[in-house]
Amino acid sequence: MEVVKDAGKVGKEKHPRKVDTWLNYGTAGFRARAELLDHVLYRIGLLAALRSKSKGGVTIGVMITASHNPECDNGVKLVDPAGEMLEASWEKHAAHLANVNDADVSECLKSLIAALAIDLTIQPNIVFARDTRPSSEVLAQSLRDGLDVMQTHYTDYGVLTTPQLHYMVRCHNTKGQYGEATEDGYYKKLSTAFINLRGQKSVSGHYQPHICIDGANGVGALKMAQMMTYLKETITVDVYNDGKQGKLNDQCGADYVKIQQMAPQGLTLGLGMRCASFDGDADRIVFYYLDQGEKFCLLDGDKIATLIAGYLKELVTQSGLDLDLGLVQTAYANGSSTRFINNKLHVPVACVPTGVKHLHQRALQFDIGVYFEANGHGTVLFSEKAEKKVKELIIGTGVPEDQRLAALRLSAVIDLINQTVGDAVSDLLLVETVLLDKGWSIADWNAAYTDLPNRQLKVKVKDRTVIQTTDAERRATAPAGLQTEIDNLVALYNEARAFVRPSGTEDIVRIYAEADTRTNADKLAYEVSVQVYQLAGGIGKMPTPPTS
Repeated sequence: MEVVKDAGKVGKEKHPRKVDTWLNYGTAGFRARAELLDHVLYRIGLLAALRSKSKGGVTIGVMITASHNPECDNGVKLVDPAGEMLEASWEKHAAHLANVNDADVSECLKSLIAALAIDLTIQPNIVFARDTRPSSEVLAQSLRDGLDVMQTHYTDYGVLTTPQLHYMVRCHNTKGQYGEATEDGYYKKLSTAFINLRGQKSVSGHYQPHICIDGANGVGALKMAQMMTYLKETITVDVYNDGKQGKLNDQCGADYVKIQQMAPQGLTLGLGMRCASFDGDADRIVFYYLDQGEKFCLLDGDKIATLIAGYLKELVTQSGLDLDLGLVQTAYANGSSTRFINNKLHVPVACVPTGVKHLHQRALQFDIGVYFEANGHGTVLFSEKAEKKVKELIIGTGVPEDQRLAALRLSAVIDLINQTVGDAVSDLLLVETVLLDKGWSIADWNAAYTDLPNRQLKVKVKDRTVIQTTDAERRATAPAGLQTEIDNLVALYNEARAFVRPSGTEDIVRIYAEADTRTNADKLAYEVSVQVYQLAGGIGKMPTPPTS
């Protein structure tokens, strides 16, 4: 236990906890103002080493990023062996260790080691990376100090996107079967699959192989530029907000475009342009364009999910394979998308609580599971059974040529997709593949179905825990009477739906409403917010009525 004693001593001397602010480990890990995180990164180094030891010495990842948060913030999260998010049971361990007093760090570690029967003789292995924030390198050194105390073997990948770091973790733990654990290996795997898929199709219809990317002034802009050197002349990509002038996520990026329903600053949107925005760490993507009336049109995660699910359904049908394909959504998915998936694509839909970890776990239950949050974060998961059946069909004897060709395309699509986590670069290339295959413009894609107008609001409350929900957060069970009031309000509007849910990090209740018109969606959201304010202990100003 000498190493544990040293961990407490080094932490107190070099990385003391300077503030009493409680930091919570959520789905996205820790996020806060960068100046609050020095001791957290040091302690995450300790915890990452223990996590690796607890899993027999497999590689665990650590990513330093605050994604779509402002440049002044930063954060850190752990990545588990398959490239997935940290096991939920360890989130409380991370939060406890990050928040104990300096004098209690060693005892906290001892308790964790004893409770989980961790063998300290096992060599821990860690890979880590950071985004482009000014604070990231300093915080990376704090992490290194924690890893060094635990005598950890680690690889510092420098600046990567979050999805690239997730990819590296899986590559290490599959001994190269998933791919080569280098940045070059990442680019080669995706670009080879993309070029192979392009080579089987010629440009036709309304599709044009040119897109403009808003890189959010973040790491995604750098990595997309590098990817372009591997894609040869298959597609032209113009990168805006590349970090040379503007600030990270400042009036740009996927989160800004999704919430503001407008093009980012730094990219002048004109007729005929097909555009997409990454977020700060490039694990989200949304698409947009101007229609002929110069109206801004957004294609978010719901649109991406339906495009990809429909394409995969066609390939599975053409191949003749008996595979269970499903799509996973949250309550925030637009009602029109759900109806389109059920009634037009005939693909089963599962709804889960908000959060990528819930989507990912449910998607694993399908042979092919597609999941996207409305914010543009998502991917596709293929089971071992699915991958095995595709390979067997390709090499099988007596297989009709059309079925074999469909299986070959499926195989290339599997290589193109980053199955570990949402990946803006991978998802961009997949969308471009589908649009080429169909000969579609972005307007053709958008015309598949029309989103219902929707509105999101939030109400500050004394205690967010008074809101309790069920049915994947779509219905409120507490406080008493709230769901009845919501049902009564929804009944007043056409094609309407509304739900409320507590924030995961602050005393705020989030309201979502959709209806047949923008005016009705705004009115419904306001009326529900008033009920939340009155029944759930709202504080501050009463909700403001819509101006329309």
